[in-house]
Amino acid sequence: MDMKVIEETVFRLLADASTGVPPDVKEALTEAYKAADNDMVKMNLKAILQNIDIAMGERRPLCQDTGVHIFFVRGNIKLLDSISDFEETIKNALERATKEVPLRPNAVHPITRKNPGNNIGVGLPHINYIPTDDPWLEITVFPKGAGSENMSFMAMLTPSQGLKGIKNFVLDCVIKSGGKPCPPTIIGIGIGGTSDIAMHIAKESLLRPIGDRHPEKDMAKLEEELLNAINELGIGPMGMGGSPTTLDVHVEYAYCHTASLPIAVNTQCWTGRKATARIRESGEVEYIKPERRR
Repeated sequence: MDMKVIEETVFRLLADASTGVPPDVKEALTEAYKAADNDMVKMNLKAILQNIDIAMGERRPLCQDTGVHIFFVRGNIKLLDSISDFEETIKNALERATKEVPLRPNAVHPITRKNPGNNIGVGLPHINYIPTDDPWLEITVFPKGAGSENMSFMAMLTPSQGLKGIKNFVLDCVIKSGGKPCPPTIIGIGIGGTSDIAMHIAKESLLRPIGDRHPEKDMAKLEEELLNAINELGIGPMGMGGSPTTLDVHVEYAYCHTASLPIAVNTQCWTGRKATARIRESGEVEYIKPERRR
């Protein structure tokens, strides 16, 4: 694959993800505004929608916190001649975007807090590979701001706590988060696996579009029940009361040890920032809009 095509594509994805919201997010926020029967809720949602229009119209970041940058790369990895060249190309695009979009340089050393100024450092950007046999490479840019990422929770429940324990844990996490993750949020939940797997699938679930239900009936039911329960908490947009507190809840799971019940919650702010493109071996690039499975 042509690394120049990849660099230009990733640069555009970084700009798109930072200066706009996916169509499903804009639609959900608009519907919430129309349905609002509380003046404070309506005011906050109107401000959010105006912010989106200004950012997209002027091609400026939606938020001063442009996040740290996570990538999901799905498709035929064999199309890449060199993984190291590919990762260097992503870094080049991120360094350019930091200067030109511009993106706030957020990546710092965890102890010294030294900031290289380009959003690049040990472990960042973080790239997740999902190999398939498809004849393309799909790249998703997924910026995570600190307001939402700081509201991440993980617990090792006992199997006896079961579904009731899972629901109580999620609701407790949302209550503790309050207005810090800039609601209305999108809540990702990972159940099972091991501690690290649970958090990974919780975050990956946030890639699903709003309204996309889990294909398994029991999991879809859990998503709906948690969505309704969270929106009855009264935290509301920007934590100022009312509803909605969240736009959607996505649950993913993995099989786990018979003696374990890991659960993780990963929150995304109202921006729901992400952008995806599919690159074919020919160099053809297609920018993908999120699609619901059902």
